[in-house]
Amino acid sequence: MTSLQIKPATAQLQPQVVLERHQAATRRKRWGYLALFAVALVAPMAIYPVFLMKLLCFALFACAFNLLLGYAGLLSFGHAAFLATGGYVTGFLLSHYSGLGTEWGILAGTLTSAVLGLVFGLLAIRRQGIYFAMITLALAQLVFFIYVQAPFTGGENGLHGVPRGELFGVFDLSNNLTMYYFVLAVFVFGYAVIQRTIHSPYGQVLKAIRENEPRAVSLGYNVDAHKLLAFVISAALTGLAGSTKTVVFQLASLTDAHWHMSGEVILMTLLGGVGTVLGPLVGAGVVVTLQSYLSNGPLGEWVHVILGVIFVLCVLLFRVGIVGWVLKLSRRNF
Repeated sequence: MTSLQIKPATAQLQPQVVLERHQAATRRKRWGYLALFAVALVAPMAIYPVFLMKLLCFALFACAFNLLLGYAGLLSFGHAAFLATGGYVTGFLLSHYSGLGTEWGILAGTLTSAVLGLVFGLLAIRRQGIYFAMITLALAQLVFFIYVQAPFTGGENGLHGVPRGELFGVFDLSNNLTMYYFVLAVFVFGYAVIQRTIHSPYGQVLKAIRENEPRAVSLGYNVDAHKLLAFVISAALTGLAGSTKTVVFQLASLTDAHWHMSGEVILMTLLGGVGTVLGPLVGAGVVVTLQSYLSNGPLGEWVHVILGVIFVLCVLLFRVGIVGWVLKLSRRNF
C-alpha cells in the first residue's frame, strides 16, 4: 500500500520539476544573450570595428546556412550565390542611384536573394542528399559565370567604391563606429528571425522532417513546401549578410560568388556545431579570426591549408562541433 501511495505523489511532482528546470534553463539562456549583447556593445572600444563588422556579417551568413542544414537537414553547396547576389544588387544600386538610401539598397539585395532562393529551391527541393547538394552547386556555378560576364558586376574587377551613404537620411555610415552599430542591429534582427523560426511550430515541423521525412509525410505535412520556405528564408538572410558586407567594405567581388565561399560557410557551421544556436557564431568567429591574423603573417599562403586541416580534425574528433562538444561535456559533468 505504501508504494501505491508514493507513486501518485511522484507523478505529481515530476511535471513541476521539469517545468522548474525548463524555466531555469530559459533564464540562463536569456542572461547569456544579454551578456553577449553587452559585450558586443563595448567591443569596438577594444577591437578594430571593421574586423568586428566582418565577423558579424559572416556570423549571420553561417546562422542562415545553419537554419537550412541544422534544422531542415538540407546541405546546400550554392549559398555563395545568395551572398554575392545581395552584395552585387546593393552595390550597383548605391553606386548608380545617389539619392537612394542605404537601407533601401540593402532591402533590395535581400529581396533579390530571396527570389533567387525561390528559383533554386523550386529546382532542387525535390531531390535529397548528394543530389540536392550537386544541384545547388551547379546552379551557383551558373550564377558565378553570369556575374563574370554581366556588365553591372564589373566582371573580375568587381564593384569598387560603393558609397555607404546615410541610414534613414540621418546617420552617417562613413563613420566606422556608426556603421558597426548598424551592422550589429542587422545581425540581431537576422538572428532573432532565425530564433523565432526554429522555436515556432513551423520549426518543430522542420526538425521532424530532418529526423524522419517519411513519417512527416505520413502525418500529412507538405514536406516540399516546408523545405522550400526554409530555403527561401535562408537565402534571404544570406542576401542580407551579403548586402551588409558590401556596404561595410564598399566592395562587391567575385570572391563572394565562388564555390570556395560555399565551402567556407559549411566549415564555419560544422566547426561551431550543426543544429546548435551559437555554433555558427562561434565557427564564424574562429574562421574569420584565423583568416585575418594568419593572412598578415608568414603563414599567409597556407591559410586555406590550415583551415582544411582544422576541418578534417573537426570531422574526425569533434563531430558535434565546438559548441556541441561543450554542451555534451557540461551535461556529463552536471
